[in-house]
Amino acid sequence: MKTFRLIPILLVSVIISCNTEPNKTETKQNDVEKIQIEEESYNKEQQYIFNKTLSFQNISFEIKTTGEGSIQKLTIDTKGLELGDDTINIEIDGEVVNAEVEDLNSDGFPEVLIYTVSAGSGSYGNVIGYSVNDGKSISQIYFPDLSEDKKASAGYMGHDKFAIVETSLVRKFPIYNEVDTNSNATGGTRQVQYKLKDGEASRLFVIYNTFDLQ
Repeated sequence: MKTFRLIPILLVSVIISCNTEPNKTETKQNDVEKIQIEEESYNKEQQYIFNKTLSFQNISFEIKTTGEGSIQKLTIDTKGLELGDDTINIEIDGEVVNAEVEDLNSDGFPEVLIYTVSAGSGSYGNVIGYSVNDGKSISQIYFPDLSEDKKASAGYMGHDKFAIVETSLVRKFPIYNEVDTNSNATGGTRQVQYKLKDGEASRLFVIYNTFDLQ
């Protein structure tokens, strides 16, 4: 009699166990969807706004920017330095428009210059520069604000363009007269030339020539 009474109990237990067991197909589908979401998130993070690699005598710089809006993240990955590769991460106000590499102080090692413009109608330019120290490490170059030079900054309202010409950094921008609007400069164009010098704390750019073009 005891044996027959146990059979219904065992059947009920099996039914309950089957009903509570997770649906393997549904679990697998959820895992696949989770992986797809993670991959899409990863790919989105890797969509660089600016991406450029520059090389000079076995030293290279990979320059990338990410982010949305006026504040972006600038990453510089270096390769070929004697003391090991380095990665620099900084926030910038605006966007990177170009980058160049050159040996500006003729010491046999490169400088990398990254040109940025601010958000908004002014498009004020800036230079983020790094100099290689004897092939071992890099340090940032000081780039002075144009307002520090009264002659160079007279009539300045942004819209800069930068370029390396031989061993000089050249900056060009339209000159604004007092009555000019931001979209209509009537004062011609100014060219400012910089040279790289050794300072007390770091290397820096110094203005050595300024002239206006009509």
